Amino acid sequence: MKRYIALLRGINISGKNKVPMAELKKGFETLAFVEVKTYLNSGNVIFSSDEDNIRKLTDKIEKMIKNQFGLDIPVFVLSREALEDILQNAPDWWGSGDKEIYDNLIFIIPPSVFSDVYNEIGEPRKELERIKDYKEVIFWSFSRKDYQKTNWWPKTAGTKISTKLTIRTANTVRKIVSM
Repeated sequence: MKRYIALLRGINISGKNKVPMAELKKGFETLAFVEVKTYLNSGNVIFSSDEDNIRKLTDKIEKMIKNQFGLDIPVFVLSREALEDILQNAPDWWGSGDKEIYDNLIFIIPPSVFSDVYNEIGEPRKELERIKDYKEVIFWSFSRKDYQKTNWWPKTAGTKISTKLTIRTANTVRKIVSM
């Protein structure tokens, strides 16, 4: 069995798209996934499966969420090994623990790719934020005190691009990979 991580986009935010984690866990178990764990209330699910096709896993999960919760939620699925590889290839400036900097990992939901995201959002403000793409993610760091002045902060939540992304903090990603 292989260990996977499913990241649900845009659930349990400001009372919208409510998905109780206990019910979500049960939903994953009905799909014959085992060792299912959830982390936080923001749609992080760690599970094991014999299936090795990411697209099939994603489709099954999205269908279950639609059937069980009545929601069309984009889901990003990757193996634990893939997430470990991503973290091993993080730029030196990302995830350093500096309290003045906020470090995020942006997961790009297929079929979108980095160029789609970059073309829509544009250049980061060099003095306030940094980005680095790697495979299907973007490492993104910015000044906590000046986040409202960044180019990427307001645009990652924009309606055109938001369904193509799901974002997690460095701490959350590190915790998920260890589960």
